[in-house]
Amino acid sequence: MRSVFSGGHVLNLAVAACVLNDLYREAETAGLALRGVRVRAEGGFDTSRWVSTGISYTVEVDSDAPQALIDALVAAVDEVAEIPQALRQGAAVTRSAE
Repeated sequence: MRSVFSGGHVLNLAVAACVLNDLYREAETAGLALRGVRVRAEGGFDTSRWVSTGISYTVEVDSDAPQALIDALVAAVDEVAEIPQALRQGAAVTRSAE
């Protein structure tokens, strides 16, 4: 089977899933009710070197909370979301012998 789906897509999905999860977690902690959240992540790879060209994401939040609180929530999650943090800092990936 051939597909345009690659490991790079999984990396983008991991960013989106992490942000989505953290938005719900942080909203609950802050007492904000969210009806729905959509996170879209995209990015590319330089296939000559298999290096990420970067990942960007957008967030849409459906809530009755004031927009200022939603904006603060999204900004806070951008700071604490684990996978985006790890990618921003760089992370070693090594293969271990069994």
